[in-house]
Amino acid sequence: MGPAEHIPLRSPQGAVMSDFNRKVAEATERLEKESAEFIKYLNDEVVPAVRQQSTQALRTAAKKMAELADQMEKHTPSRKG
Repeated sequence: MGPAEHIPLRSPQGAVMSDFNRKVAEATERLEKESAEFIKYLNDEVVPAVRQQSTQALRTAAKKMAELADQMEKHTPSRKG
């Protein structure tokens, strides 16, 4: 391509790039929106459920540990000193 030759503004390559850029912009916008919705779902639904289940699991574990400590005390001979 010589110095006098140039690509017209509306060349097929320019139209393809314009279409590509538009699609990228639309996809980016959609991803941003869906990401925000996903984060909201995690914060509103998942996090509270995990916290509640974790709390219940800790209480169950604490109860079992207390029972184990009671059993250990019952089976440990007392020392007279």
